[in-house]
Amino acid sequence: MAGENGEMQNGERAPHTVALVDDDRNILTSVSIALQSEGFATRVYSDGETALKALLENPPDLAVFDIKMPRMDGIELLRQLREHSSLPVIFLTSKDDEADEAEGFASGADDYIAKPFSLQLLVARIHAILRRSAMRATPPAPADEPTTEDKVLVRGRLVMDRDRHHVTWGDRPVSLTVTEFLILEALATRPGVIKSRNQLMDAAYPDDVFVDDRTVDSHIKRMRRKFRAVDNSFAAIDTLYGAGYSYVES
Repeated sequence: MAGENGEMQNGERAPHTVALVDDDRNILTSVSIALQSEGFATRVYSDGETALKALLENPPDLAVFDIKMPRMDGIELLRQLREHSSLPVIFLTSKDDEADEAEGFASGADDYIAKPFSLQLLVARIHAILRRSAMRATPPAPADEPTTEDKVLVRGRLVMDRDRHHVTWGDRPVSLTVTEFLILEALATRPGVIKSRNQLMDAAYPDDVFVDDRTVDSHIKRMRRKFRAVDNSFAAIDTLYGAGYSYVES
């Protein structure tokens, strides 16, 4: 039995719980088995309406939603969940369906994986997001209390609040995923310095080796789209073809 701090009575920490929501029972079964073999506890739901009630009443540590589901699809499930919870969510999307991907991130997803997907990749992404969530939830020791400058990064019109994971551009909020936030932070910390794709993925996925160059390009593309939604002249993320990206402070 787990105690109040998520530890078992024998002193061991309770496993992280991952909720899986998909109308394909083959996927539910295979992913659940894979996660349990990695030490996770799992809960499975075959429709969004049932899942929403359960996620709010007994929140897991992270959830994985399929987008294409009857009754309530993953987008609507996440939209209603975000009204009450900041639970980390990974979307499973149809391969190369950019519209689904964009709508998912706009709804507040933390990451996405296109079908067909590698279970190894999914496990790696889950581990990465849970680590980041734990880092944001852990307050610094009093002796190491960061200064305001450490907590808030200001680069021209860009303001990044590291504690609250909050971003504004010209005082207008921009909703970024965890991965996007970390990539932008890596760029904005040193304006003008070219960061390679590998360096940016190291910043966003410290232990994740299951990514390729196209992954960071997709994140950059989504970030630009989000910033241009609040300022169509946004050009602070510069592409240096064959080298990488840099942040241009204006």
